[in-house]
Amino acid sequence: MKTLIIVDAQVDFISGSLACKGSDEALKHLVELIESNPDMAVIYTADWHSPTNGSFEKNGGIWPVHCVENTEGAGLYQGFYSLSREDARPNDKNTFKKGRRDDVEEYSGCLGTNADGDVLKEYVTGDILVAGFASEYCVRETLLGLREEGLNAALYLPGVAYVDEKDHEKNIADLKDKGIEIVQG
Repeated sequence: MKTLIIVDAQVDFISGSLACKGSDEALKHLVELIESNPDMAVIYTADWHSPTNGSFEKNGGIWPVHCVENTEGAGLYQGFYSLSREDARPNDKNTFKKGRRDDVEEYSGCLGTNADGDVLKEYVTGDILVAGFASEYCVRETLLGLREEGLNAALYLPGVAYVDEKDHEKNIADLKDKGIEIVQG
């Protein structure tokens, strides 16, 4: 079975403090992919930071405040809640939260946990497509982490958005060099 992991498709990465380029188009492609593949499992990761997270500029980090737990900015894209398949909509079992520790920068979703305490990298099996936000940070690190675990993971390019176009392009080239499949559509 194929599994789609959608990394951090949250309000702050769509239209908020860290809005990614190409997010609207990526979301459209992700919804189309899910709706046209009724047997594909769907998993979401979500940045879930406390207000004192060390990655925030105000706390000594490099990023603006984003995806603070239980705020609108941390919410997943609303369109996912309207998917025709109820099992593909975000829920406690298929949403893995990451970035909860203030002292660790956690780009990868691999150690994210769902409400049952399941760890993403131990939960997924089979062929995996990874997409979401941002290509050159959390998507990249999630993809590389899954590969390190020996999982068959590829990048779904139409479903990614990015912070910086040049860094995004370098990331794609580097992933190809590492032998990671780039699915074009």
